[in-house]
Amino acid sequence: MTEFNHVTVLLNEAVAGLNIKPTGIYVDATLGGGGHSEAILKQLTTGHLYSFDQDQTAIDYNQEHLKPYLKAGQETFIKNNFRHLKSALNAQGVTKIDGIVYDLGVSSPQFDDAKRGFSYQHDALLDMRMDQSQSLSAMEIVNEWPYERLVKILHRYGEEKFAKQIARAIERQRKQAPIKTTLELAEVVKNAIPAAARRHGGHPAKKSFQAIRIAVNDELGALEDSLEQAFEMLNVGGRISVITFQSLEDRLVKTMFKEQASLPELPPGLPVVPPDMEPSFKLVNKKPILPSDMELRDNHRSHSAKLRIIEKTK
Repeated sequence: MTEFNHVTVLLNEAVAGLNIKPTGIYVDATLGGGGHSEAILKQLTTGHLYSFDQDQTAIDYNQEHLKPYLKAGQETFIKNNFRHLKSALNAQGVTKIDGIVYDLGVSSPQFDDAKRGFSYQHDALLDMRMDQSQSLSAMEIVNEWPYERLVKILHRYGEEKFAKQIARAIERQRKQAPIKTTLELAEVVKNAIPAAARRHGGHPAKKSFQAIRIAVNDELGALEDSLEQAFEMLNVGGRISVITFQSLEDRLVKTMFKEQASLPELPPGLPVVPPDMEPSFKLVNKKPILPSDMELRDNHRSHSAKLRIIEKTK
């Protein structure tokens, strides 16, 4: 069994942000190493937790790690993408929830397991699938997607300003021979970026690997779908905590939260806002919660983390 050496970022803040009721129904949308699930379960009495992960490795690990809570009937694992939140919970007889936490991005064990093909620092076949049963992998995207589509994902999901040069380099390379491994791709990307730009900003392939990973797993589409369902399923007083690790995800969460917590377009000159036009949600924190200095020092993966929390008010 894979050992999950995973230090959960903003763990206490995200769980505290849910304002847990011991009798409530909660969801961990991203089980991973089980850090958030364990912290929630410790606060439940007759409540129940449903933990989602599309990676069987995470579920296998937590079957053992969270065994006491499983025996007590407080925990249910759901092997599914969190974009199917509503249908998967409905299948369990759940129509309303009191809180849900999302810890986005790739879990440390997925990165640390070289053969999963997420990392530009370990040689492995290009894979990057969070759900090992899906067919689309990084190898297919890199070797079969047309130039225009590669440019689009590199620019949109990687915010890579050399997207065109990188896509052209990938196109040239794959005409000679398929690009099969992570280090082959990292080398192609590095050589496509001007030398001056390679001297700063971390590994030159970082943004491209992020972009391809997001495309393989449709991470932003899944997040948008899931949040829409979470808003709908939340009980009054229920909360959503979302930890993001890159600007695209944070921007999407910020925008969706703001839409829910904002007043609709009102007629001019309205002296007071009618109660039925008041928003149904409020932002718990106007600005994102960031890791403490201690966490930044102790956990290098926390540096880009941001936590946003929203509450259903009516």
